[in-house]
Amino acid sequence: MIIVTGAAGFIGSCLVNKLNNKGFTDIIVVDDFSDPEKNKNLEHKTYAEQIHRDSFIDWLSEHHKTVDIILHIGARTDTTEFNVEVFNELNLNYTKAIWKSCVKYDLPLIYASSAATYGLGELGYLDDHSIVERLKPLNPYGESKNDFDKWALKQSEKPRFWAGLKFFNVYGPNEYHKKRMASVILHSFEQIKNTGQVKLFRSHNPDFKDGQQLRDFIYVKDVINIIYFLFQNKPKSGLYNVGTGKARSFLDLATATFKALGKEVNIEFIDTPLDIRDKYQYFTEANMQKLKNIGYDRPFYSLEEGVTEYVLEFLKNQRYF
Repeated sequence: MIIVTGAAGFIGSCLVNKLNNKGFTDIIVVDDFSDPEKNKNLEHKTYAEQIHRDSFIDWLSEHHKTVDIILHIGARTDTTEFNVEVFNELNLNYTKAIWKSCVKYDLPLIYASSAATYGLGELGYLDDHSIVERLKPLNPYGESKNDFDKWALKQSEKPRFWAGLKFFNVYGPNEYHKKRMASVILHSFEQIKNTGQVKLFRSHNPDFKDGQQLRDFIYVKDVINIIYFLFQNKPKSGLYNVGTGKARSFLDLATATFKALGKEVNIEFIDTPLDIRDKYQYFTEANMQKLKNIGYDRPFYSLEEGVTEYVLEFLKNQRYF
């Protein structure tokens, strides 16, 4: 039996689909299931049972003997939320409870960390355990993820296999419910559909031209392929970057969206809002050598390939994965 937390969410629901496609149906999906829009992500997927996240730890104490692994993808991911207690409860303490259960019941654990732990990238983007204590995330979300990574590394008792995955800028199907927190591709698609134009943030950094801010954008299908690889192989435990290793610009992203729709590129640059300007990242790029060293050798979707598939196969028809 496989546990997927955050199963109604973006990455979690895509992961359930991946497991179904690989023949796994004995899946327990864990979430709060209170959002009808979000629950659409689980339609047409096969699983054994839904468990509310508040009941999960108690449920696990009774059913752990039938569990093979916990894939803990659930988290509060809103980077504009500044109530630290929300993150302490849902990201930090909840994940600690799952970790302790995995130790107690001898279960492997894969959990979602985040590239938000790297802050402005002052120490680079290397998934090296030695820098975790010195990282300076830019918001309570990133802090909650880094606080758990720090806590996990200090534990004398660990699951027999564990991996904390530092997701970079993930995009793809099943993020319709995320609204403001959805990827720039989804927002670009909606803007093009409604106005024929895309608005991008102007650069306020003299080292970067407008639209040339760089991110490591990774298609969700690559993300779930990595999770599945770790689930199947259970290599060396630790923190792993989950990106492509190739930073691309927001201008590239918007251009790819226009081209996928067969439309002329029409971009307007607007000022970055003052409330996020001093926390704005101008460059992120995952160092992917650690994952390669444990045998992951699948090629990644290029930005153009991923955006084109996402737009044409999913966004144009509001289709789910």
